[in-house]
Amino acid sequence: MHDSSFSSRSDVHQAITTRIIAAIEAGAGEFVMPWHRAGPARGRPTNAATEKRYRGTNVVGLWAEATLCGYGSGRWATYRQWQSLGAQVRRGEHGAVVVFYRAFDHDEDEQPERPNRRLVARASRVFNAEQVDGWREPTPELPGLAEALPDLEGVVSATGANVRHGGERACYRLKEDLIEIPERNRFVGSPASTPTEAYYATLLHELVHWTGASHRLARTFGERFGDAAYGAEELVAELGAAFLCADLRVSNEPRADHAAYVGAWLSILKADARVLFTASGLASEAASFILTDGTRAQTKR
Repeated sequence: MHDSSFSSRSDVHQAITTRIIAAIEAGAGEFVMPWHRAGPARGRPTNAATEKRYRGTNVVGLWAEATLCGYGSGRWATYRQWQSLGAQVRRGEHGAVVVFYRAFDHDEDEQPERPNRRLVARASRVFNAEQVDGWREPTPELPGLAEALPDLEGVVSATGANVRHGGERACYRLKEDLIEIPERNRFVGSPASTPTEAYYATLLHELVHWTGASHRLARTFGERFGDAAYGAEELVAELGAAFLCADLRVSNEPRADHAAYVGAWLSILKADARVLFTASGLASEAASFILTDGTRAQTKR
Protein backbone atom coordinates (compact mmCIF):
# COMPACT_ATOMS: atom_id res chain seq x y z
CA MET A 1 0.00 0.00 0.00
CA HIS A 2 1.49 3.33 -1.06
CA ASP A 3 2.11 5.87 1.69
CA SER A 4 0.78 9.20 0.43
CA SER A 5 2.54 11.16 3.18
CA PHE A 6 5.70 11.22 1.05
CA SER A 7 5.58 13.59 -1.89
CA SER A 8 8.88 12.61 -3.49
CA ARG A 9 11.60 9.99 -3.57
CA SER A 10 13.83 12.41 -1.65
CA ASP A 11 11.32 12.42 1.21
CA VAL A 12 11.47 8.62 1.37
CA HIS A 13 15.27 8.60 1.34
CA GLN A 14 15.40 11.22 4.07
CA ALA A 15 12.89 9.45 6.31
CA ILE A 16 14.77 6.15 6.26
CA THR A 17 18.18 7.77 6.56
CA THR A 18 17.06 9.87 9.53
CA ARG A 19 16.08 6.77 11.49
CA ILE A 20 19.36 5.06 10.68
CA ILE A 21 21.34 8.12 11.75
CA ALA A 22 19.41 8.14 15.04
CA ALA A 23 20.23 4.47 15.62
CA ILE A 24 23.92 5.00 14.84
CA GLU A 25 24.10 7.99 17.20
CA ALA A 26 22.34 5.97 19.90
CA GLY A 27 25.03 3.28 19.86
CA ALA A 28 28.12 5.10 18.61
CA GLY A 29 29.62 5.42 22.10
CA GLU A 30 30.08 1.66 22.17
CA PHE A 31 30.72 1.39 18.42
CA VAL A 32 27.37 -0.44 18.08
CA MET A 33 25.70 0.06 14.71
CA PRO A 34 22.09 -0.86 13.81
CA TRP A 35 23.40 -3.83 11.82
CA HIS A 36 25.06 -5.40 14.88
CA ARG A 37 22.36 -7.88 15.71
CA ALA A 38 22.55 -11.03 17.83
CA GLY A 39 20.21 -13.83 18.81
CA PRO A 40 17.12 -15.11 16.94
CA ALA A 41 16.49 -11.75 15.23
CA ARG A 42 19.97 -11.51 13.76
CA GLY A 43 18.86 -12.68 10.31
CA ARG A 44 17.53 -10.35 7.63
CA PRO A 45 14.14 -8.80 8.37
CA THR A 46 11.37 -10.91 6.84
CA ASN A 47 7.85 -10.11 5.73
CA ALA A 48 5.51 -12.12 7.94
CA ALA A 49 2.87 -12.49 5.22
CA THR A 50 5.02 -13.38 2.20
CA GLU A 51 8.03 -14.93 4.00
CA LYS A 52 10.26 -12.89 1.67
CA ARG A 53 13.34 -11.25 3.13
CA TYR A 54 13.71 -7.49 2.75
CA ARG A 55 16.60 -6.24 0.65
CA GLY A 56 19.02 -3.33 0.40
CA THR A 57 18.30 -0.21 2.41
CA ASN A 58 15.14 -1.71 3.85
CA VAL A 59 17.28 -4.24 5.72
CA VAL A 60 19.33 -1.53 7.42
CA GLY A 61 16.29 0.66 7.98
CA LEU A 62 14.35 -2.10 9.73
CA TRP A 63 17.39 -3.08 11.78
CA ALA A 64 17.64 0.57 12.85
CA GLU A 65 13.95 0.69 13.76
CA ALA A 66 14.30 -2.51 15.80
CA THR A 67 17.33 -1.04 17.58
CA LEU A 68 15.59 2.23 18.45
CA CYS A 69 12.36 0.55 19.58
CA GLY A 70 13.89 -2.52 21.24
CA TYR A 71 12.14 -5.08 19.05
CA GLY A 72 13.48 -8.62 19.25
CA SER A 73 11.44 -9.95 16.33
CA GLY A 74 12.64 -9.86 12.74
CA ARG A 75 9.11 -10.18 11.27
CA TRP A 76 7.37 -7.18 9.69
CA ALA A 77 4.24 -6.59 7.59
CA THR A 78 1.89 -3.83 6.51
CA TYR A 79 -1.32 -3.10 8.40
CA ARG A 80 -3.41 -4.98 5.83
CA GLN A 81 -0.99 -7.90 5.73
CA TRP A 82 -1.25 -8.33 9.48
CA GLN A 83 -5.03 -8.30 9.13
CA SER A 84 -4.79 -11.02 6.49
CA LEU A 85 -2.87 -13.11 9.04
CA GLY A 86 -5.63 -12.67 11.61
CA ALA A 87 -3.62 -10.17 13.64
CA GLN A 88 -4.31 -6.57 14.58
CA VAL A 89 -1.85 -3.69 14.90
CA ARG A 90 -2.35 -2.11 18.30
CA ARG A 91 -3.87 1.37 18.45
CA GLY A 92 -1.28 4.14 18.55
CA GLU A 93 1.57 2.10 17.06
CA HIS A 94 3.74 3.79 14.42
CA GLY A 95 5.05 1.93 11.39
CA ALA A 96 8.56 1.91 9.91
CA VAL A 97 9.11 3.23 6.40
CA VAL A 98 10.20 0.84 3.66
CA VAL A 99 10.70 1.62 0.00
CA PHE A 100 9.79 -0.59 -2.94
CA TYR A 101 10.03 -0.12 -6.68
CA ARG A 102 7.14 -0.62 -9.07
CA ALA A 103 7.50 -0.98 -12.82
CA PHE A 104 5.35 1.24 -15.06
CA ASP A 105 4.83 1.33 -18.80
CA HIS A 106 5.10 4.60 -20.68
CA ASP A 107 4.37 5.69 -24.23
CA GLU A 108 7.28 4.79 -26.50
CA ASP A 109 6.25 7.55 -28.95
CA GLU A 110 6.76 10.16 -26.24
CA GLN A 111 10.13 8.82 -25.08
CA PRO A 112 11.45 6.57 -27.87
CA GLU A 113 15.01 6.64 -26.57
CA ARG A 114 14.03 5.02 -23.25
CA PRO A 115 12.87 1.46 -22.52
CA ASN A 116 9.16 0.84 -22.16
CA ARG A 117 9.54 -0.05 -18.50
CA ARG A 118 10.65 2.26 -15.74
CA LEU A 119 10.95 1.82 -11.99
CA VAL A 120 9.27 4.28 -9.65
CA ALA A 121 10.04 4.36 -5.92
CA ARG A 122 7.09 4.03 -3.57
CA ALA A 123 6.99 4.10 0.21
CA SER A 124 5.00 1.92 2.56
CA ARG A 125 4.84 1.45 6.32
CA VAL A 126 5.33 -1.85 8.06
CA PHE A 127 4.84 -2.91 11.66
CA ASN A 128 6.90 -5.28 13.75
CA ALA A 129 5.42 -8.48 15.15
CA GLU A 130 5.79 -6.97 18.63
CA GLN A 131 3.35 -4.22 17.65
CA VAL A 132 0.44 -6.56 16.91
CA ASP A 133 -1.95 -8.83 18.80
CA GLY A 134 -3.25 -12.21 17.65
CA TRP A 135 -0.12 -13.60 15.99
CA ARG A 136 2.52 -15.99 17.28
CA GLU A 137 6.14 -15.88 16.13
CA PRO A 138 7.22 -19.13 14.43
CA THR A 139 9.99 -20.99 16.19
CA PRO A 140 13.18 -19.88 14.43
CA GLU A 141 15.06 -22.61 12.63
CA LEU A 142 18.61 -21.52 13.31
CA PRO A 143 21.51 -23.86 12.59
CA GLY A 144 23.86 -24.63 15.43
CA LEU A 145 27.41 -23.33 15.24
CA ALA A 146 28.70 -26.76 14.22
CA GLU A 147 26.35 -26.68 11.22
CA ALA A 148 27.06 -23.10 10.21
CA LEU A 149 30.85 -23.19 10.13
CA PRO A 150 31.29 -25.73 7.28
CA ASP A 151 28.92 -23.59 5.20
CA LEU A 152 30.99 -20.51 5.95
CA GLU A 153 34.23 -22.21 5.02
CA GLY A 154 32.63 -23.39 1.79
CA VAL A 155 31.51 -19.85 0.92
CA VAL A 156 35.00 -18.45 1.51
CA SER A 157 36.69 -21.25 -0.44
CA ALA A 158 34.33 -20.90 -3.41
CA THR A 159 35.32 -17.28 -3.94
CA GLY A 160 38.90 -18.26 -4.73
CA ALA A 161 40.14 -15.30 -2.69
CA ASN A 162 43.79 -15.34 -1.65
CA VAL A 163 43.62 -15.31 2.17
CA ARG A 164 46.86 -15.12 4.18
CA HIS A 165 46.79 -15.71 7.93
CA GLY A 166 49.15 -13.86 10.24
CA GLY A 167 49.93 -10.36 11.41
CA GLU A 168 48.15 -8.08 13.84
CA ARG A 169 45.24 -6.73 11.79
CA ALA A 170 42.80 -7.69 9.06
CA CYS A 171 42.92 -5.85 5.75
CA TYR A 172 42.54 -6.24 1.99
CA ARG A 173 45.61 -5.28 -0.06
CA LEU A 174 44.37 -4.09 -3.43
CA LYS A 175 47.71 -4.13 -5.25
CA GLU A 176 48.46 -7.71 -4.24
CA ASP A 177 44.77 -8.73 -4.41
CA LEU A 178 45.32 -10.32 -1.02
CA ILE A 179 43.35 -10.58 2.21
CA GLU A 180 45.40 -10.59 5.39
CA ILE A 181 43.80 -11.71 8.65
CA PRO A 182 45.23 -12.72 12.05
CA GLU A 183 45.32 -16.40 12.99
CA ARG A 184 41.99 -17.77 14.21
CA ASN A 185 43.28 -18.23 17.75
CA ARG A 186 43.86 -14.47 18.03
CA PHE A 187 40.12 -13.75 17.97
CA VAL A 188 38.10 -13.46 21.16
CA GLY A 189 34.41 -13.93 21.75
CA SER A 190 31.74 -12.00 23.61
CA PRO A 191 28.49 -12.86 25.43
CA ALA A 192 26.73 -12.93 22.02
CA SER A 193 29.50 -14.16 19.74
CA THR A 194 32.03 -16.99 19.77
CA PRO A 195 35.67 -16.40 18.80
CA THR A 196 35.02 -18.39 15.62
CA GLU A 197 32.09 -16.15 14.69
CA ALA A 198 34.25 -13.08 15.32
CA TYR A 199 36.86 -14.51 12.94
CA TYR A 200 34.36 -15.16 10.15
CA ALA A 201 32.59 -11.81 10.58
CA THR A 202 35.95 -10.09 10.12
CA LEU A 203 36.84 -12.24 7.13
CA LEU A 204 33.49 -11.50 5.47
CA HIS A 205 34.13 -7.78 5.92
CA GLU A 206 37.44 -8.08 4.07
CA LEU A 207 35.84 -10.25 1.39
CA VAL A 208 33.41 -7.42 0.63
CA HIS A 209 36.41 -5.13 0.09
CA TRP A 210 37.86 -7.87 -2.15
CA THR A 211 34.79 -7.76 -4.42
CA GLY A 212 35.49 -4.11 -5.25
CA ALA A 213 38.59 -4.84 -7.35
CA SER A 214 38.48 -3.70 -10.98
CA HIS A 215 38.33 -7.26 -12.36
CA ARG A 216 35.36 -8.10 -10.10
CA LEU A 217 32.67 -5.51 -9.34
CA ALA A 218 34.88 -2.49 -10.11
CA ARG A 219 33.49 -0.49 -7.21
CA THR A 220 34.45 3.18 -7.25
CA PHE A 221 32.87 6.28 -5.76
CA GLY A 222 34.20 8.99 -8.04
CA GLU A 223 34.18 12.74 -7.51
CA ARG A 224 30.81 12.75 -5.78
CA PHE A 225 32.41 11.42 -2.59
CA GLY A 226 35.86 13.04 -2.87
CA ASP A 227 37.77 12.67 0.38
CA ALA A 228 34.87 10.69 1.84
CA ALA A 229 35.34 7.84 -0.65
CA TYR A 230 37.36 5.75 1.79
CA GLY A 231 34.68 6.08 4.45
CA ALA A 232 32.01 5.21 1.90
CA GLU A 233 33.86 2.03 0.93
CA GLU A 234 34.12 1.09 4.60
CA LEU A 235 30.37 1.64 4.95
CA VAL A 236 29.77 -0.71 2.01
CA ALA A 237 32.03 -3.33 3.63
CA GLU A 238 30.24 -2.94 6.96
CA LEU A 239 26.81 -3.35 5.38
CA GLY A 240 27.89 -6.16 3.08
CA ALA A 241 29.38 -8.09 5.99
CA ALA A 242 26.19 -7.48 8.00
CA PHE A 243 24.05 -8.87 5.16
CA LEU A 244 26.31 -11.92 4.87
CA CYS A 245 26.35 -12.51 8.62
CA ALA A 246 22.55 -12.32 8.65
CA ASP A 247 22.23 -14.77 5.75
CA LEU A 248 24.77 -17.19 7.26
CA ARG A 249 23.46 -16.81 10.83
CA VAL A 250 26.67 -15.45 12.31
CA SER A 251 26.65 -12.91 15.14
CA ASN A 252 28.06 -9.63 13.85
CA GLU A 253 29.68 -7.98 16.84
CA PRO A 254 30.91 -4.35 16.85
CA ARG A 255 34.62 -3.83 16.34
CA ALA A 256 36.39 -1.09 18.28
CA ASP A 257 38.87 -0.57 15.43
CA HIS A 258 35.98 0.68 13.28
CA ALA A 259 35.17 3.49 15.71
CA ALA A 260 37.21 5.89 13.61
CA TYR A 261 34.72 5.55 10.76
CA VAL A 262 31.57 6.34 12.74
CA GLY A 263 32.01 10.10 12.46
CA ALA A 264 32.73 9.83 8.73
CA TRP A 265 29.62 7.71 8.16
CA LEU A 266 27.43 10.15 10.02
CA SER A 267 28.85 13.07 8.04
CA ILE A 268 28.25 11.29 4.74
CA LEU A 269 24.69 10.29 5.63
CA LYS A 270 23.76 13.71 6.96
CA ALA A 271 25.12 15.43 3.86
CA ASP A 272 23.24 13.29 1.34
CA ALA A 273 20.35 10.95 2.17
CA ARG A 274 20.86 9.11 -1.13
CA VAL A 275 24.26 7.80 -0.02
CA LEU A 276 22.68 5.12 2.13
CA PHE A 277 20.74 3.76 -0.83
CA THR A 278 23.89 3.73 -2.95
CA ALA A 279 25.94 2.01 -0.25
CA SER A 280 23.21 -0.54 0.51
CA GLY A 281 22.84 -1.40 -3.17
CA LEU A 282 26.59 -1.89 -3.57
CA ALA A 283 26.70 -3.96 -0.37
CA SER A 284 23.88 -6.19 -1.61
CA GLU A 285 25.70 -6.63 -4.91
CA ALA A 286 28.90 -7.60 -3.09
CA ALA A 287 27.10 -10.05 -0.79
CA SER A 288 25.40 -11.69 -3.77
CA PHE A 289 28.74 -11.95 -5.58
CA ILE A 290 30.32 -13.69 -2.60
CA LEU A 291 27.42 -16.09 -2.06
CA THR A 292 26.69 -17.01 -5.68
CA ASP A 293 29.23 -15.53 -8.08
CA GLY A 294 32.54 -15.76 -6.28
CA THR A 295 33.96 -18.33 -8.64
CA ARG A 296 33.65 -15.85 -11.52
CA ALA A 297 36.56 -13.92 -10.03
CA GLN A 298 39.03 -16.27 -11.65
CA THR A 299 37.47 -16.05 -15.10
CA LYS A 300 37.44 -12.22 -15.17
CA ARG A 301 41.20 -11.89 -14.91
